[in-house]
Amino acid sequence: MIIDVHGHVSAPSELYAYKAGLLSHRGAHGRGGAGISDDQLRAALEAPNPSFGNQSHLAHLDEAGVDLQLISPRPYQMMHSESPAKLVEWFTAETNDVIARVCALVPGRFRGIAGLPQSMERSPADWVAELRRCVQELGFVGATFNPDPYEGTQQPPNLGDRFWYPVWEALCELDVPALIHSAGCRAPARETYSLHFIQEETLAVVGLLNSGVLTDFPDLKIIVSHGGGAIPYQRGRFQPGAIRGGGRFEDRLRRLYYDTCLYTQDSIELLLRAVGVDRCLFGTEKPGTGSVRDPGTGRWIDDIHHLITDIDWLTAGERKQLMETNARELFRL
Repeated sequence: MIIDVHGHVSAPSELYAYKAGLLSHRGAHGRGGAGISDDQLRAALEAPNPSFGNQSHLAHLDEAGVDLQLISPRPYQMMHSESPAKLVEWFTAETNDVIARVCALVPGRFRGIAGLPQSMERSPADWVAELRRCVQELGFVGATFNPDPYEGTQQPPNLGDRFWYPVWEALCELDVPALIHSAGCRAPARETYSLHFIQEETLAVVGLLNSGVLTDFPDLKIIVSHGGGAIPYQRGRFQPGAIRGGGRFEDRLRRLYYDTCLYTQDSIELLLRAVGVDRCLFGTEKPGTGSVRDPGTGRWIDDIHHLITDIDWLTAGERKQLMETNARELFRL
């Protein structure tokens, strides 16, 4: 079985028209709803999509042999920095409801990963009500967590700061993992949102490992998207400081988990060697940014299953661990 822990919902355009309506009236007309039918949800999964190489979401999963995908909101759509906060809350709840309905429409193919309404006009203690709803009422198995709810417009607290502790407390109480994944990056900015993802995930790893978070919350399960940003590949830079402190940086890295959403074989190999197969989970973000065919190979760039198959030093047991067992145990699937 192949379990993909890093997928995003393919929603009908009506969901994003609903978002545009919220932004246009800034909440003056009330929450309302997107009014999406089951047929529209199915079409979003089954119809070829120009953004995904003219292939549907389900066709991408079928071709890659993905049996189960954990799906969360499309991060760049989450508008965490918008005001007033109720817009963020309403759109997050609507998106989570769409995810729950998609999971119900295709039983056994998807499980939900909750988006959090991370408006900085509210306390993190306020965000966790939506997490509880998603886990306890909708059956979701985890949450996404954006380390920069300001979306590049201000500097948020470091992830080691106690500001975030209400979220860590709720995740431990509910016994669900969090997938660290940045969201939008508002203009004007020096970076694209894809680069913003990598930068914020890099900062997230350093912030967590250089703090008391993982000591204060020994049961906290954190997965860092996109292979941990830059940290596993720059780990030598942090080794001297770790040694001076009486340890090794590799041991610190292994306190977190990482997905394999990297689009080259050598990057995935480096991640596996840096943190160990037991700390990695198969993730593709398919269909998404990488759903373009490589003209040199004819493969989809996000065909990460092929990249892992081509790693000749992995044993059959390690491949199973990477593609299935780690996810099954961490998410209690």
